[in-house]
Amino acid sequence: MGVFKTIEHSAEFCVVGGGLAGLCAAVSAARRGLKVVLMQDRPVLGGNASSEIRMWAMGARGRDNQETGIIEELMLENYYRNPYKNYSIWDSVMYQAARMEDNITLLLNCSCMDAEMACETVADGGAGGAGSGTGAAERRRIRSVTGWQTTTQRFHKVAAAMFADCSGDSVLAPLTGAEYRVGHEARSEFGEDIAPVAADKKTMGMSILIQARETDGPKTYIPPPWAEKFVREKLPHRIPDIRNDGENFWYLELGGDRDSIADTEELRDELLAVAYGMWDFVKNDPENAEIYANFDLDWIGFLPGKRESRRYVGDHILTQGDVRTARFGDVVAYGGWPLDDHHPEGFRTPEVPTIYHPAPSPFGIPYRCLYSKNVENLLFAGRNISVSHVALSSTRVMATCATLGQAAGTAAAVAVRRGTTPRGVYREYMRELQDILMDDDCWLPGLRRAASPLTERAALILKCEGAPVRDPAVLRNGADRPEGDDDNGIVLSLSGDSVTYAFPKPVWIGSARFVFDSDLNRDTQPEGAIHKRPMYATYYLNTQACRVPQTLVRDFRLTVIDGGGQARIIDIKDNRQRLVRAAIGAEAASVRFEPLATWGASAARVFAFDLY
Repeated sequence: MGVFKTIEHSAEFCVVGGGLAGLCAAVSAARRGLKVVLMQDRPVLGGNASSEIRMWAMGARGRDNQETGIIEELMLENYYRNPYKNYSIWDSVMYQAARMEDNITLLLNCSCMDAEMACETVADGGAGGAGSGTGAAERRRIRSVTGWQTTTQRFHKVAAAMFADCSGDSVLAPLTGAEYRVGHEARSEFGEDIAPVAADKKTMGMSILIQARETDGPKTYIPPPWAEKFVREKLPHRIPDIRNDGENFWYLELGGDRDSIADTEELRDELLAVAYGMWDFVKNDPENAEIYANFDLDWIGFLPGKRESRRYVGDHILTQGDVRTARFGDVVAYGGWPLDDHHPEGFRTPEVPTIYHPAPSPFGIPYRCLYSKNVENLLFAGRNISVSHVALSSTRVMATCATLGQAAGTAAAVAVRRGTTPRGVYREYMRELQDILMDDDCWLPGLRRAASPLTERAALILKCEGAPVRDPAVLRNGADRPEGDDDNGIVLSLSGDSVTYAFPKPVWIGSARFVFDSDLNRDTQPEGAIHKRPMYATYYLNTQACRVPQTLVRDFRLTVIDGGGQARIIDIKDNRQRLVRAAIGAEAASVRFEPLATWGASAARVFAFDLY
């Protein structure tokens, strides 16, 4: 590699790609004890959610279906630190999650460009799944990957036991020989009635977004000479309306009829011409000029946001039928966005550019979609998982991708600790993986988290000034959110109500785990305000500060009573998280929890209280 220096890293887990999926994969594995290298080719983390692209993270629709785990932790920290939804501050929230994690080495501006492989021939069963045939099979394994860091002009070579490709474009697929697909499957292959009759290499396109800012006086706009010129008659599908707080121009989409990787640069140029021309229409079209006189162009992205490119092939390919009807014993995440299929020609098509086909919410996503069929130490998460094109149209949205990333990172931790492969986790340690995810507040539809043995054997004592709203036993029933008609939480007043776990004789208690109510159907804005989404599309003059969900417990007290009756008080203040672990580290005869304040609600709502 010539005169340029190579920095060598030895890790247990290497994650390529730092979007929400890659970030959650790295953080989850690091918190489970792995030494992690996170290689990201951009200067910021977050991918399509970052300041470079500015799409808000959305996921499953429907009541109480909000994604939790690390993605919820990031969102809640953002509400606390970033009340005006500034994208630079949001970038710092994601950066903090990786940079301040002791077990993560963060390599920004570093593009993965090579992989070193180890290959050997083994007896049947070593490389394929059940029913893979007879005879010999090739076992392919990644030894290391190498990236080029633009800022330092250095190569970084990372050797690891496990790898995860969360790059979106599946950069490790051509570098490792991992099986992958591109484009539409034929309708007949998986019996998908919304797929095209014939297979092709077409994908959904990519978009450049626009952000506007309302000002207190008229603002002019002069388009560049290369901007496209639009009139109302050339916009048959959608007329921009920036009075609508959801208008971020996502429909300025091109490229699905071309190569969504190789043609990205020329598509970026075309998208820029469209975007700057669209803003010319907003500002200077005679019908718009007065309406939008006080709006100014605040930002246009120069990095297109992608929806689809390469998709890996795992031990299972999720299909339309799976989304709508299947139930999986190896569920590790869930979706719930419609089958939102975009026309390959995007903005240019004379046909309907996007069709929302129904999908249930939630639907389970199996672990077998997150590891490679033929590279034994390769996991993946994000829009590149093992799905058909049709299923991708739902699973690709970012909150879903984040939960997939947490599942992949946790699986890597289990695989390293158990000395096995990702497939080995499926065969032998599936319930262990699911239990860890649920303990980390990842909801898995159809499963219940097991309460800790310490929690199960304790006596549960409720002190309540009024009639208890619900049976306190729900605090250890393993359901950490409402499910259907079951609320699964209790409400405690802030004036003396408490819950205590007591033991016949003192026991060692390491920590307490709580799940509080972060209002999964939340409106984090002040009463009557607009902008319900996690981040803004347009900045209006009347924009008000968002807030931490009022339902969250802000301050609480733990009273730890030892065998001699002596009390130790542990006060937690300014909590803004749903999942909270409080260190105790003592022998105790009882532990009492008492909520002291919320972020605005008149009472505290608690879904879980466990001791470990």
